[in-house]
Amino acid sequence: MTRSFVRTGALAVVIGAVLSCQSGGSSAGVEQEAEAEKLRALHERVLEAHRAGNVDDWMAIGADPYVSANGGRLTFPTASERRAARTPYLQSTTFTAYRDIQPPVVRVSADGTLGWVIAEVEVRGTRVSEGVETSIDAIWAWIELYEKRDGEWRIIGNVSNRRP
Repeated sequence: MTRSFVRTGALAVVIGAVLSCQSGGSSAGVEQEAEAEKLRALHERVLEAHRAGNVDDWMAIGADPYVSANGGRLTFPTASERRAARTPYLQSTTFTAYRDIQPPVVRVSADGTLGWVIAEVEVRGTRVSEGVETSIDAIWAWIELYEKRDGEWRIIGNVSNRRP
């Protein structure tokens, strides 16, 4: 499979996730709400992985192909590329806060195969790079994109930005 095919396929999944997820709240069925609860739990698992510095737990819920939009760039990092970036990040960072500022917005598609979580997260702590400690004090907002594969939810993408 060529890289451009993977990119096209990943982008199609992201577009499909956004377009096919329902927009209503109270009209969601019991089954959709149960699936939304699973996504909330996975989102909390991502937050906890940051607080604990646990790259393995963060990686365990991801999938390939994966798409990321951040800093004005669209990328398609493989699992090994994500691990290579996340490991030193988590090893060099100590979080004093990594928490939702408000409850995340969670939606599941009508067919129950795609979902997303929109979060606004307070991030505080310190990071050490080349012996220099830097304070972290930021608010981030992001969308986690999920696809159900073999009965399990997997993160297939992320769109994130930092509050100026």
